[in-house]
Amino acid sequence: MKTSALFLTLLPLLVSPSLRAADACCPPALPAEAPLPAASIYQTEVDFTTDVDTPFHLAELRGHPVALVMFFSTCAYACPATVADLARIREKLPEADRTLTRIVMVSFDTERDIVAVLRQFRESRALDANWVLLRGADDSVRELAALLGVKFKREADGNFAHSNLITILSAEGEIVHQRAGLTGGLNEAAAALLGAVRSGEKSPDA
Repeated sequence: MKTSALFLTLLPLLVSPSLRAADACCPPALPAEAPLPAASIYQTEVDFTTDVDTPFHLAELRGHPVALVMFFSTCAYACPATVADLARIREKLPEADRTLTRIVMVSFDTERDIVAVLRQFRESRALDANWVLLRGADDSVRELAALLGVKFKREADGNFAHSNLITILSAEGEIVHQRAGLTGGLNEAAAALLGAVRSGEKSPDA
């Protein structure tokens, strides 16, 4: 699916995100060839690289409910606050459900946030393996930002003015909730993430 078509599919979700139903038991093993929903951001084919310098495609997250943000590692205020909020959201989940989720952080500082910098960012904050840190080429970053509704602009001092959005994705990569801003909304985001866990436990054919 072309990016423009995917963006139009996702636009209603960006304007009015909502929590999906949650009512089942155990995560299914989805066949690799099972088609993605039309609104899945995993339809995009952009490439990223992890903080251990391995190639990464967003579709590799399939099967895991996700809390996703875009950030830059040298941010002094908003991004550290968002990291803390992501940790709080995850802590609100029952312990058994936390391992099913992924916390994904994608940098839009394509020049400075190289692999080694992202690795140091992980180490300095003691982020475990359920946190996925990604960087990418400028085109990849901008495509993802457009799909999520994130805006960012590099300023003269090298910092970024940017949206502060925590996006909750279903196990199939559909946007089910967005927390905008830097205060409040943690309970709602946690409920959406837990709802995505429960919804992901349903068989697609159920």
